[in-house]
Amino acid sequence: MLHSRDIDQRSTARPARPARVPHSQRNAEYLVSTQQEIDLATGAEPSARPLADRMRPATLEEYVGQTHILGPEKPLTRALAAGRIHSMILWGPPGTGKTTLARLLAARVAMRFVQISAVMAGVKDIRAAVAEAQKAQQTSGEGTLLFVDEVHRFNKAQQDGLLPYVEDGTLVLVGATTENPSFEVNNALLSRTRTYVLRALDADSIRLLIDRALSDSERGLAALGVTMDDALRDQLAARSDGDARRALNLLELAAEIAAGTDERVVTQAELEEVLSAGLRRFDKGGDYFYDQMSALHKSVRGTDPDAALYWLSRMLEAGADPRYVARRVTRMASEDIGNADPRALRIALDAWETYERLGSPEGELAIAQAAAYMACAPKSNAVYMAFNAAWADAKNRGSLEVPMHIRNAPTRLMKDLGYSEGYRYAHNETEAYAAGETYLPEALVGTRYYEPAPRGLEIKIGEKLRRLRELDAGQDPRQTRSHPGENDAADGTSNDA
Repeated sequence: MLHSRDIDQRSTARPARPARVPHSQRNAEYLVSTQQEIDLATGAEPSARPLADRMRPATLEEYVGQTHILGPEKPLTRALAAGRIHSMILWGPPGTGKTTLARLLAARVAMRFVQISAVMAGVKDIRAAVAEAQKAQQTSGEGTLLFVDEVHRFNKAQQDGLLPYVEDGTLVLVGATTENPSFEVNNALLSRTRTYVLRALDADSIRLLIDRALSDSERGLAALGVTMDDALRDQLAARSDGDARRALNLLELAAEIAAGTDERVVTQAELEEVLSAGLRRFDKGGDYFYDQMSALHKSVRGTDPDAALYWLSRMLEAGADPRYVARRVTRMASEDIGNADPRALRIALDAWETYERLGSPEGELAIAQAAAYMACAPKSNAVYMAFNAAWADAKNRGSLEVPMHIRNAPTRLMKDLGYSEGYRYAHNETEAYAAGETYLPEALVGTRYYEPAPRGLEIKIGEKLRRLRELDAGQDPRQTRSHPGENDAADGTSNDA
């Protein structure tokens, strides 16, 4: 569904540019009119809306938290001061104000606000939003901010469908996501937007929102005549895990219970009742999801299967996508175990495949089995470190030439030019190893990337490499290379690497 303040009620005679009015007045008028239109369209009474929705800030000055992106001289603040905003991705845990911030940004710069959910919308909805935006731009000169909630749920084609209109300025895109955009948002879209990380609110910020809700008679709970002492307010703030929406929803539940009593006071027992029943009710993505994923990874790396299973359970119980968790467990198999136990990678992939076949909850046990195995397996980051070092040389050392003796020579001309000249076919050598032969570019000869750890299978790998290096030490590759054509019969026609 598209929500905008342009619900076929605008006059075609309105001026090309809206009159400048104070920011605070424009923000308040915009948000009030927008919500009134939504209420009219849905038939909802204002009081029927959840407290968290009613208490949305009407101005940026009311917005709580995220000072690291909204503070003085921050890029977003400077853009607002200039009366413009850029396309962006807002990435953060639930209840940190992503939707509210998008609304307030549109209001501050007098842009139309159109909202779609990537869960329910498709290419048709994107086209409709674009058509509306183009019409508004042509008739009134008014820009459009398109807010895409859960933008990571759009597939590649849907994300690509936004690109032309972000590029030509038809839309300012604000995408909200609880998932890491590096994994879930196309690189093409990321390159055209700026990513802002929204942080979980601290207890003081949550406490401020609780106080506002209890004292506000129009949008909040003051009309109920319910009171709540400071200690319980602090307790609720501390136990809301930085999620403003959760805090206000739990507060509303507690206040409704208290309103049904003679005292109209929120008690410890009533607060405990809603906390125990609703602690995760409003947190679809899991509290501090990425911190918990980090905790799982570090528990596996630290060989603590108990902690690994606990953090895995925390994430799955809170609604994390098991496929994402399985992918991260597979990464751990290569990054932290590697060749110390090559079976770990196969076990991780098997667990992922098992989940795909069984689904939840049965398939989650396979992920737990894999996580426990990873935690108990011998550890080595030798491949991880070697790959990073090789990648750095590949990136920073330029296009170093492939040595002539290991180039492919499928034609007579290439052989005449020296391609594959002197290549030694390893299978014809003692121990199937061409001692003293080199395969790196000349500038990197002698470089060692891979140094096996003294654990697991890498003990034997290390012993083998040391033995082969001893053989290298007794050979001069310039003296041991064969003459052109000598090994043609041994390796076929020298056409294959």
